[in-house]
Amino acid sequence: MATVTRTPTSQGPGPGPRPPAGRRRGGFLRTLWGSTIGKKTVMAVSGLLMLAYLLVHMFANLKVFFGPEEMNGYAHWLRTFGEPLLRHGWFLWIARVVLLAAVVLHGVSAYQLSRRDIAARPVKYRHKRGGASYATRTMRWGGIILALFIVWHVLDLTTGTVNPRGQEGHPYENIVAGFQNWYANVIYIVAMLAVGLHIRHGFWSAAQTLGVTRPSAARLLKAGANVLALVITAGFLSVPIGVMTGVVS
Repeated sequence: MATVTRTPTSQGPGPGPRPPAGRRRGGFLRTLWGSTIGKKTVMAVSGLLMLAYLLVHMFANLKVFFGPEEMNGYAHWLRTFGEPLLRHGWFLWIARVVLLAAVVLHGVSAYQLSRRDIAARPVKYRHKRGGASYATRTMRWGGIILALFIVWHVLDLTTGTVNPRGQEGHPYENIVAGFQNWYANVIYIVAMLAVGLHIRHGFWSAAQTLGVTRPSAARLLKAGANVLALVITAGFLSVPIGVMTGVVS
């Protein structure tokens, strides 16, 4: 008698194809963060967010030249913005949390990309590329200087811990008191020069990461990065210079 071999029939939906191990363990966001291009994208987007904050902050600082009523009135407006939907001061805290997240993501992605770059070429190049090496050193040391400055700036003009006046709601008086100390001026000026160099290289790097490759657009963005860095640096430096020269008093 012939033996009939039966093919087992499905008794219901089976497990189906198993997804790739990486996708199964982490999902899209984890995969994106784990990739080099993902970290570069996070670094670019967070950097542009911080750049937007710097522009707004610079224009706000220039109100110091219009007197205490203008500057302190702006500070009061920031604390009442969004009322009655938001409670008093909530907008400022939301902005601080978003900015802190951008700073942390920017710093962590920059550090991890740097470590990957070192690991990819454990033997140093015999002939260093001058431009790339200079830009890398500028970004690295500029980032460290800015991280330290953020701590100082918060203690000076946010919490008032190291400010001679340190009175909440009176930024004009706090700024004048703070920049009457020579060491505060040195710290601020060095940090703002680092900001300018960081913006000059970082803005162009962010544009490349986000897909700007056409030569005409590249030339325009490089020129724009130089102008932007110069305007922001000059705008921020004008405040301590104004206090030191007596224009703001």
